Formats: sequence, C-alpha cells, structure tokens
Amino acid sequence: MTAKIIPLIMAGGSGTRLWPLSRDTMPKQFIALLEDGLSTFQATLQRLVDPAFGAPIVITNNDFRFIVAEQMLALGIKGEIVLEPERRDSAAAIAVGTVMAGKRDPEAVCIALASDHVVGDAEAFREDCKRAAKLAATGLIMTLGIKPTHPSTAYGYLAPGEALPEPGTNRLSRFVEKPKRDVAEKYVAEGYLWNSGNFLFSAKTMRDELSRHAPDVLSAAEAAVGKASRDLDFLRLDPESFGKATKISIDYAVMERTAHAGMLAASFDWSDVGSWDSIHAIKPQDGDGNVLEGPAVALDTRRSLIRSEEVLTTVVGLEDVVVVSTRDAVLVASMAAAGKVKTLVEQMKAEGRPEASEHLRIYRPWGWYQRIDIGARFQVKHIHVKEGGQLSLQKHFHRAEHWVVVRGTAEVTLDGTVRFVHENESVYLPIGCTHRLKNPGKIGLELIEVQVGSYTGEDDIVRIEDIYARS
Repeated sequence: MTAKIIPLIMAGGSGTRLWPLSRDTMPKQFIALLEDGLSTFQATLQRLVDPAFGAPIVITNNDFRFIVAEQMLALGIKGEIVLEPERRDSAAAIAVGTVMAGKRDPEAVCIALASDHVVGDAEAFREDCKRAAKLAATGLIMTLGIKPTHPSTAYGYLAPGEALPEPGTNRLSRFVEKPKRDVAEKYVAEGYLWNSGNFLFSAKTMRDELSRHAPDVLSAAEAAVGKASRDLDFLRLDPESFGKATKISIDYAVMERTAHAGMLAASFDWSDVGSWDSIHAIKPQDGDGNVLEGPAVALDTRRSLIRSEEVLTTVVGLEDVVVVSTRDAVLVASMAAAGKVKTLVEQMKAEGRPEASEHLRIYRPWGWYQRIDIGARFQVKHIHVKEGGQLSLQKHFHRAEHWVVVRGTAEVTLDGTVRFVHENESVYLPIGCTHRLKNPGKIGLELIEVQVGSYTGEDDIVRIEDIYARS
C-alpha cells in the first residue's frame, strides 16, 4: 500500500464525565489536559504527522469551529474542517468522512479516530496503523484492540477469531458492547481486547457496508456533502440532508453486523480519559498515589485526584476521592463513582443550572470573555482579544458600555471615528452607538467592560459587519 492513510478525526463530543472542567461550551478534547500543555485533539493531530498519513478531515460542529481552526494553526497543521449541523453520532460522522476521502482518492484507506484519547507511544501507534492499513486495503475493517488492564465495564470488547497474515492480527469473531462486571471478568480471562474505537478501512469497503447495513446514514452523508457550502475555511454540511441520518454509533450500525471485521492487538498504551479516575491513572502521582494540580494541598490523603483552577483547595484524611474546583463549581466524588458524573450533569441540566453546560469563560474566534459580576442593571466582564483579533461592528439597544484597557492597545471604532486607547485609559460607548473593538498590537489586549442598562444579555447584539461571518 503506497497511498497515504486519510485520518477522519471526530471532534464534536461534549465529554460530560469530566465536568466541571469539560462542558458543552468547551469540552475535554480542546482543554490542555496533557503534561506538555497540549489538548488531546492537538495530540491526536500531532501523532499523525508522518509521511504515511495525509491531511486530516476533522468533523466537528459549528460551536467549536474556531477552536478547532486555532488549535490546528498553533501546530502548523492544515486539513479540512467539516461542520455538522447537529450531532447524529459516529456513524453519520464517519460516513461523511468516508464520502469525502473517497472523493480525494477512490482507493483511499482511512483511519477514524476520536479526538479525546491519550496514546503513550506515538511511534508504536503509527506502526500499528500501518500494519492494520495493509489489511484494510484488502477489504477488512480493522479495529485497534487494547489489552485490558482490568475487567472494565466502561468499554466494548473484541473477541479474536482466526489469525490474519500480519502479526498480532485476527479476524473479529465477536464485537460486544459494555458488559456487566462478571461478564467483563470472563472476557478478560478468555483473551478479549478492549475496543479503542479506532478503525481503519478502505473508503470503498465502508461505503459498501454502510449501504448494506445503514443505507439511510450513507445516503444522508452523500447528500449532505454534495450540497455542502463553503464558509470561510470551513465546509458546512447541508442541514436538511444530514438531519435524515439515523442517530446511531458506527459500532451498532456496522461493526456488530459486518462480516469483514478484523482486529489488531495494539502495542501502545491507551486511555480514553473518559472520567476522572482515568485521568488519575495517566497522571504522575506522588508517594501517596495522589495527583495534585493547581493550588491544591493534601494531608493524610491517598490515591486521590485534587485539581484547582484558582482557589486553594485542600483535602484532609480521605482516600480514593476526586475533588475538582473551577471558578464557578466544585465536584467532590469517590473515585469509584467517577463514571456517574455524566448522570449528575444530566440532572443539573434538567434543573436548568447553566453551570452544567457553560463555563464562566466563553471562547470566541477573537479571544474570550469572562463574567466577573452581574446585577439587576449591570454586568462586568474581563475581555481578552488575541493579536489581530477584532469583534464585530455592532450596536446595543438596551445598554451602554465602559471599556477600561488594562493591557495592550485597543483600536476602537465609535460611530465611524477610530481612536486608540492605551493601558489605564477608558472609553464610553453610549446606548445605540455603532462600535467595534480591535487589537492592532503584538501582545494580547485585555480590558474590563462594565455594561449598564435595562438588559445585558448576549442577544442584545446587532452585528453589522463580522470578519468571522457570524449572524
């Protein structure tokens, strides 16, 4: 096989089991969880920097488009960014990637990857992928299997069948979903592997199997790609067409039904960092088995994870616990119950708590803002505009704003007049004025914004011009 393997990277998930760090507005795959300061999405991209791999196709959603673009740019990696109009699970995402890869090269071999996994040995990962790709080119859908370290109930399992020509590869005789504890113990004893969720296949084979087992998913993907539109550097799938795809995982849609499945026993360490106990397992630990991150102190505490963003967080006399403190929420859980955080988040959403989905810090293509305080007729924000970033030309009907620059230089457009505002200077923006904020400098611009008026919601923004093409 001489053609490059085309990566299809799924980057649209929400990662609610890692709340309060991971939330809908900034999920775990884009957060710098790793020791080198990279996000798992960036680490996934970096693992694919090799002559064997082609430019990636990243499938994400509208809310994350600028985060994806910025994190790819930071690594100097170019690829196609595809925007799903709605979440339809992994079968639809992989179908879209398959259709696009087939347009690039009808003989393409693809690898479908989650963007939130951690791999211990990137070189071993690449070598495993190359071996699996040889078999994928013959018409097999290869799954990278992980040797279990314990009888987990959090993963699907792969039962090996007859041996294939490549060392460490087999036909897949059985593909099973997450079992109960006693069944998991039986699977481990019988030599089953964990399903990593990484698949290698030829575009032709996957199309054939989707056509056979999930024809509505394939037809929806083909139509959504065929009617897609360009928006800046993004490809927007056609909403009406994409919405016709059944919401189903690739596991259920294809892998449990296909007669063309194979598996490779991976030679690299792997974690899906799906919950706080898995984060604890991959992080460096002190002599008591604790992981301490941020301003955190532990006394007589063992086998625990304590992480704090800002507030000093202390734990005394506990074992096997998770304590995560952010600017607006605190999680305390036993390590054994870490997997139930998703249920907790669902409960909070049902109760209408915004902290379940939203961070205090909200990211935008030009930078971010963070609420400091809010009252009956005012709101105070900390705003950061990255170098060269600019907000839309806009106006408000219900509030005036005061901007105080605390770092850098602001280029302010106010009713057609442009002026520069430096550190320790301020500008007043009356209700109804047309205004824009831009950072013309080479360092980040930071300012404090005080909004005063009858309504300070984000929907009191009328955009007149926007370089990011937001409505």
